[in-house]
Amino acid sequence: MNGRETGAASERVHSGGAVYGSLLAASVVAGSAAEGGPPTPADLVILLISTGVVFWITHVYVQVVGAGYPAKPLTWGNLRAVAKSEWPLAQASFPPSIAATLASGLGMSNTVAAWAALCVAVASQVGWAVTAAVQTGASRSVVVVSGIANLILGLAIVALKTVVAGH
Repeated sequence: MNGRETGAASERVHSGGAVYGSLLAASVVAGSAAEGGPPTPADLVILLISTGVVFWITHVYVQVVGAGYPAKPLTWGNLRAVAKSEWPLAQASFPPSIAATLASGLGMSNTVAAWAALCVAVASQVGWAVTAAVQTGASRSVVVVSGIANLILGLAIVALKTVVAGH
């Protein structure tokens, strides 16, 4: 494998983590409104970012253990490389957090802020899924199917939020 292929594979990992992180963020927003209405935007931001970071740490751990530790030496360099490759999972919580913060800053209700965060999370998920498919060199039809499949997954989260939370 040449350096270019290695770089492309690395970018696919980043996009895949961002897809997963965006779906995770959408799930956090949807689940946060299950009891007694939506949280405040500040609480939602804390939930989003802390959940993203906890999942990131968990993924780093799993990748390090899955790489064969202790057979493969655990070095700071290896740990940093894994942490960097998994970071998009945590980063995916930032856009919905920003959306909730902006909505709140504009004087919108907690409900509107939560919906803004959810819409941004789903849009990010679709965008990252399409990006991942393009990066793999997938055909146009596979790219479209990837986008549609992720939109359906995101809309399933929206439907669950609507049904379970009642708003």
